[in-house]
Amino acid sequence: MMPLALTREISPAIARCELTHLARVAIDLDQARRQHEEYERALSEAGCRVHRLDAPGDLPDSVFIEDIAVVFDELAIVTRPGAESRRGEVPIVARALAHHRALETIDDPATVDGGDVLVVSRRVFVGRTPRTNAAGLEQLKRILEPFGYRVDGVAVDGCLHLKSAATSLGDATLLVNRNWVDVSAFGGLALIDVDPTEPSAANALRVGDSVIFPREHARTAERLRAHGLHVRGVGASELAKAEGGVTCCSLIVQGS
Repeated sequence: MMPLALTREISPAIARCELTHLARVAIDLDQARRQHEEYERALSEAGCRVHRLDAPGDLPDSVFIEDIAVVFDELAIVTRPGAESRRGEVPIVARALAHHRALETIDDPATVDGGDVLVVSRRVFVGRTPRTNAAGLEQLKRILEPFGYRVDGVAVDGCLHLKSAATSLGDATLLVNRNWVDVSAFGGLALIDVDPTEPSAANALRVGDSVIFPREHARTAERLRAHGLHVRGVGASELAKAEGGVTCCSLIVQGS
């Protein structure tokens, strides 16, 4: 069965998005929407059924749906985002996921952003960031370890989320920016480094046989192709201004 890709439309209020490491600059809303539509086409071409959820105008960051849940074969974990302004994004995503998975939730005082949770087979790496706290890590362990997952915290510095610094390319291989993450946590995995001129290029989305990747990071894309990966380039410049990447904009639900 084709995987389902849940996406969410770009809010007209995206100019008020949360920012942590970047200075606020103007986002071209029309261009952002065109790029988001290109991204959804890439998901479809990679073999997904795409279902876009609505986004009210009072949820500036809602296009970054990845932060609201983490999906496994056995269940989905609905998060409690680290930014209070984003907690209103949760209900509609939870309702959509409930059709496909049993749900567990992250509860107060814990916070978890899905962008801090990197799953590689039965290993789950959790970024220690301002958006994901120690209580969140412990709740993830409590939920996932009974299913046979190993859950480990990873030090992150200089970027918003763990997946800003490391993402899975499949086949036990990660794309990484070593300046932003402690790669000693990734023992046993192969690492591909971003081009040093493209520090924000570690965010890639592997779907089936394709890697969806920002067209703006051409040098790192060539490194991926040199490793035999099929790269589908998409424009991602506008959402990058909101500290977003290609993993941020979808939740992939296998077998739905």
